[in-house]
Amino acid sequence: MIPRYTRPEMAAIWEPQTRFRIWFEIEAHACDALAELGVIPKDAAKTIWAKAGDAVFDVARIDEIEREVKHDVIAFLTHLAEIVGPDARFVHQGMTSSDVLDTCLNVQLVRAADILLADIDRLLVALRRRAFEHKMTPTIGRSHGIHAEPVTFGLKLAQAFAEFSRNRERLVAARKEVATCAISGAVGTFAQVDPRVEEHVAKAMGLAVEPVSTQVIPRDRHAMYFATLGVIASSMERLAIEIRHLQRTEVLEAEEFFSEGQKGSSAMPHKRNPVLTENITGLARMVRSYALPAMEDVALWHERDISHSSVERMIGPDATVTLDFALNRLAGVIDKLVIYPENMMKNLDRLGGLVHSQRVLIALTQKGCSREDAYRLVQRNAMRVWRGEGDFQTFLKADVDVKKHLSDADIAEKFDLGYHFKHVDTIFRRVFGEA
Repeated sequence: MIPRYTRPEMAAIWEPQTRFRIWFEIEAHACDALAELGVIPKDAAKTIWAKAGDAVFDVARIDEIEREVKHDVIAFLTHLAEIVGPDARFVHQGMTSSDVLDTCLNVQLVRAADILLADIDRLLVALRRRAFEHKMTPTIGRSHGIHAEPVTFGLKLAQAFAEFSRNRERLVAARKEVATCAISGAVGTFAQVDPRVEEHVAKAMGLAVEPVSTQVIPRDRHAMYFATLGVIASSMERLAIEIRHLQRTEVLEAEEFFSEGQKGSSAMPHKRNPVLTENITGLARMVRSYALPAMEDVALWHERDISHSSVERMIGPDATVTLDFALNRLAGVIDKLVIYPENMMKNLDRLGGLVHSQRVLIALTQKGCSREDAYRLVQRNAMRVWRGEGDFQTFLKADVDVKKHLSDADIAEKFDLGYHFKHVDTIFRRVFGEA
């Protein structure tokens, strides 16, 4: 985790103290179940909670023990025994390290998902508000980076809202998929621990029982989780790139908010750069990069190896922390995005009406002109405009071949900007609902 791109709430999920607290809760809940089953004394289970339930674990002491025993779970259990005393002998009965590690990781991923869902909700609120604000603000749609036909800026934001709504659904599904618990013992057969212990721990930790866990929870679940984070990051980059393009000097239809006292360049005092969306683009690349190792973690040897362990120690914190930071940054960008409708209109008119060429093409075909001839007539006038020779509508009205099919009034009607926006309400209802 890089402090520069880290928010405290998400970082806290991955701190050692949090991890050891979750480990303890897993072990203590397992002891409760074992006590109910008569495997260990009930007083022992109560003592474990009483002595360590509110304990602050000594991370340095655990690290010290691990340097000797070379095993993180054993180091924790040794430290726990120092706190609990003789009844600590009943902790971890029938369990294996993966029961603790995997269940803990899934708890952390679920908590991280909850923060990320809240982040997406904040972004959706900003997108919705700005979409309705600019629902009918005309701007030019571009394909291949070239002027195509008119759209509204609200439609651009509505598209992003719909995309992030889908991403929210994906994250909810990924959260559910990874929210499983395994307390099944060595190689997952429950030979040394009753399945009812797993059921109890799962319920206590807010998880579902893993149907078959071998000695680890299957990593296809985690692969889907991190792949989902990667998809969300890709959607963020798509929106960030749109803003970066719109902020270019030659376009300047929208730009990031530039605060009082902010400076854009160490050398050029005039600069106002899209630094936030550029940063989001870079962070999105990092989040996507964590999806591949998560997929490679799926293939483990037999019932278990630990080739996935080092990967997850890195990608768990880094992917969630980075995405959390980036989502919050993007929500802030959208919330404060400075929008220039006058520049949008200026750019829309920049090609002298060429954006209405399809309407003229269709009108000619409806008047009996073949599509091939209609395309030729429209294009030859359009190319003159591209060369800077004049205005598209003027050229069409002066073209004798066009005039055989269309009157001046017919041609002028095809340049009505509002025509392109007649279904904006329909699209908005599809995206936002009737309200």
